[in-house]
Amino acid sequence: MRDVARAFGVSVSTVSLWCGRAQGQRLDRADFEGDKPGLATNRLIASAELRILDMRTLLKASVLGEYGAAAIHRALSESSPKGLVPSKPTIHRVLVRNGAVDAARRQRRPPPPKGWYLPEVAQGRAELDTFDFIEDLKIAGGPIVDVLTATSLHGGLADAWPMLERTAQNTLLAVLQRWRQDGLPGYAQFDNATIFQGSHRASDSVGRVIRLCLALGITPVFAPPREPGFQNAIEGFNALWQAKAWRRNHVVDIEHLQQVSKAYITAYRNKLACRIEAAPSRACFPKKFKLDLQAPLQGKAIYIRRTTDAGQVTLLGRTFAVDSKWARRLVRCEVDFSSHCINFYALRRRDPVNHPLLKTIEYHRAHSKFRGDPQVFDER
Repeated sequence: MRDVARAFGVSVSTVSLWCGRAQGQRLDRADFEGDKPGLATNRLIASAELRILDMRTLLKASVLGEYGAAAIHRALSESSPKGLVPSKPTIHRVLVRNGAVDAARRQRRPPPPKGWYLPEVAQGRAELDTFDFIEDLKIAGGPIVDVLTATSLHGGLADAWPMLERTAQNTLLAVLQRWRQDGLPGYAQFDNATIFQGSHRASDSVGRVIRLCLALGITPVFAPPREPGFQNAIEGFNALWQAKAWRRNHVVDIEHLQQVSKAYITAYRNKLACRIEAAPSRACFPKKFKLDLQAPLQGKAIYIRRTTDAGQVTLLGRTFAVDSKWARRLVRCEVDFSSHCINFYALRRRDPVNHPLLKTIEYHRAHSKFRGDPQVFDER
């Protein structure tokens, strides 16, 4: 018996039980029909179940129109002695067992893949870097600092840069430092802050961060405003950095905070070394790269937006009519500065693979001089 129990991964008592039920016969020849378990001793009798179902039928046709478990329990309590009425959970189980429940169960669908709104990222052919700011961290007895954070979607390649001034130029230098060190992703995702996107005061405004991405062949992606889920990766890392690097250390100045952050980022990367190596490959940073903020725009920028009730979207300070039948839905807006057009693709979380083209609109952006600092950033 011990050998059989060990071979089949069961206990010796289980083997002994079935041998006893076989009554000396081989198990494949024994008759186990009489060993079927009967009804539970505490199961409701059939007449009580019929009474519950009849009461549901009567209540369904009543003026009040309430015929759920609570209503049936209340009606039975009024016409039966106390202590003889089944409980509400028991009544509900009877209704479910007999198919007398109107409400449909919630259908659970599997979550979409990472970066489902970008086909190349979802299929694992390209990496996506996401960036965000942790704002207004107060050093005791010191200044208020902001922290620019970054992480990659597939590899979890993280970075953090505490800084005293949250400016577009400091952001640009930090992003350049990351991409020189780790290589170029296929996409870079940001929120809609002016530091990343550019000024909102004028239409067709393109900030220096977008110009850097386009100059390096990276497609900038802007998450939709007030939409949960698209920034989950960077928001999760922000919470982790604040819990492990900020709250656990008493920093005295910005230099100390930078040292603490650097040590944590190094340890965090070491922990995710296998994941980072398995992530999609990153392109090498070009040699002798120079960023000219006055150069004409080439390449694509992507804006994820949700249409209005009229099927319109707003981006680059303009409003575009997409499709009145695709109202209040997600749309991927691909602004092609090279071909002078905008392609609008329909997005559905239930169908993360199929992105049909809704509309193509001509978009001619006049080349205007960059109004910010015309500094040319070269390799250092």
